[in-house]
Amino acid sequence: MALTVTFLNSAYLHGRCCRHKVLHPLLGPLLSDSVSKLYSSYRRPGSQPEKKTSWQNIDFSFKKGIDVLKTQLSMLKKETKDYLIGPGGHPFSQYLLEQTRVLWEFRSQEDLNKWVISSDVEIGGKSEVHLKLGRNNQAALLYGSLNTEVPRDGETKYSGYCSMRAKPPVGSFARKKYYDWSNFNSLYLRVRGDGRPWMVNIYTDPYFSHQKDDLYNYFMFTRGGPYWEEIKIPFSKFFLSSRGRVQDDQHPIWLDKISTLGFTIGDKVDGPFQLEIDFIGLLNDRAHTEEFAYETYEKNPRA
Repeated sequence: MALTVTFLNSAYLHGRCCRHKVLHPLLGPLLSDSVSKLYSSYRRPGSQPEKKTSWQNIDFSFKKGIDVLKTQLSMLKKETKDYLIGPGGHPFSQYLLEQTRVLWEFRSQEDLNKWVISSDVEIGGKSEVHLKLGRNNQAALLYGSLNTEVPRDGETKYSGYCSMRAKPPVGSFARKKYYDWSNFNSLYLRVRGDGRPWMVNIYTDPYFSHQKDDLYNYFMFTRGGPYWEEIKIPFSKFFLSSRGRVQDDQHPIWLDKISTLGFTIGDKVDGPFQLEIDFIGLLNDRAHTEEFAYETYEKNPRA
C-alpha cells in the first residue's frame, strides 16, 4: 500500500513538472508582466513584504490570450521561413561573404524600446538616467546624473552607477534565442560622449553551466567635444570580469551564444553625464589578425 502511494505521488509530481514545461512557453507572453513580478527576489532592506498573494497579481484575459497567440504564430511562421532560407534569413553564400552588419540604430521610439535603462535607484541610490532620441531623431541620447552616495540601509557598501542594456532576443512562444556574431571579429560603434569612460558589456550564455554568468567588458574612453567618434573594438580586447580573470584560449567569448549587450558608467565622479549613440554594428576586419590582446607569460619558463 505504501509503495502504491509513493508511486502515485511521484507520478503526480512528474505530471505537474511536465505540464509546467509545456504551459510555460504558451502562457509566458500572456503573463509576462505578472510573472516577472512574482520572480523578482530583490527587496530593499527594511521594506515591508508585499501582503498580496502571488495569484492576485495575475490578470487573466481571454481576448489578450487570443491576440498573443496570433502574434506568436506569425513569429513562428517567419522564423520557419528564415530557417529554410539560411542563417538569419539570408542565403548561405551571402552569409559567408558578409563583412558588416548593423545591429542597432536609433531613428525612432521603436528603436529605443529595444533597450532598458537602470541605475542604483534599484538598490536605494540617488543616480538618475534617461534615454531619448537625439537631435533630428538621428541618435539615442543617454543622459542623467551620477550620485555615489551610499544608501543608509546598513548593508549596501557601494553605489553610483547607471546602465543601458539591450533586451535579449526572444523567439516565438517565449523561446530563448541568442545573437550569433561568430562571422565577425570586431564591434563597431559611432558615439559622441562627454569625455567620461564607459564600460561596454557583452553577456553570454554558453553551453557549459560553469560559464553561465560570464560577463566580458571593455573600457571605452570618450574624448568629448562636438565631433562624432567611431570606435572599433576587436572581440579579443574584451576581458572576462565575472570570474576575476582575463579572456584567453581556455575562456574565449562564445560569439554564437551572445545574450545581450550593454553600457555602464560608474567612474565614481558625481555629476551629469551624456552619451549619444548613432549605431552599433559588427565588422569582419580581415586586416586584424590579433587573437589575444593581453600580455601572456609562460608558466614554467625554460632556463
